[in-house]
Amino acid sequence: MLEKARKGSYAVPAINTQGGNYDIIRAICLAAEEEKSPIILAHYISTGAYAGHDWFFEVAKWWADRVSVPVAIHLDHGDSVEICNHCVDLKFTSVMYDGSLLPIEENAENTNEVIKYAHAHGVPVEAEIGELLRLDQIKAGQTTTNTVKVEDVRKFLELCQPDSLAIGIGNAHGYYTAKPNIRLDILEAVTKFTDIPLVLHGCTGMDHDVIKKSLKLGISKINFGTQIRFAYMEYLKAALEEEKNGRSFIAMQNASDRLKEDVKDIIRLSESNGKA
Repeated sequence: MLEKARKGSYAVPAINTQGGNYDIIRAICLAAEEEKSPIILAHYISTGAYAGHDWFFEVAKWWADRVSVPVAIHLDHGDSVEICNHCVDLKFTSVMYDGSLLPIEENAENTNEVIKYAHAHGVPVEAEIGELLRLDQIKAGQTTTNTVKVEDVRKFLELCQPDSLAIGIGNAHGYYTAKPNIRLDILEAVTKFTDIPLVLHGCTGMDHDVIKKSLKLGISKINFGTQIRFAYMEYLKAALEEEKNGRSFIAMQNASDRLKEDVKDIIRLSESNGKA
């Protein structure tokens, strides 16, 4: 999926599903079907603590089987070799190992462990170099992101070969409080020595022109989470107020239908519409 996107200079959207929320997964899959786009259903470990990682997988697979477009079921920011391997065992179709807080050598060593196990089961692996902080957890005086050095990316890829790679280029998770300085020059430099599909995290609130330019510089997957979860809560609150007969499923469907339109906008932004 990502190799095809890399060659075609578009990206596949990866959208966080809040631990297997049916309404969100429904909105994502129906939007992808209507836009004829491949799509990635993303899952965080923290959101899986409520219902379970297996719950997310089963709901995601249930919807993936009901649309005609390619749907990946992806672990985002797996923070240990063990959780990545566990999700491979659960039949996730893609996993990310995030060792970006570790020294390059240790990050690469752990990534290689995940690659060995995942590839033995036919599952691709995303890695990350250059820590991406959460904007809602930043302390006073703390910088928002770590911008990776080009030579560190080269060193990392000499030590391991993931199937895709997320790079810290001034992006961060959450809502940006000021316009981020997204270093597209780093992307351009990295593409001089690798054609691996690159991943852009923290796209909520990022300038759309920057995202569009990144598609021409190797970005093959764009991640959205914050925008989707806030929009869903806003739509659900409105739908609950409108529903006067206590029919929760009506409110939930209305929220999902509204969210579907937001996902369509993300698909068009990624230029993956019509690429299924």
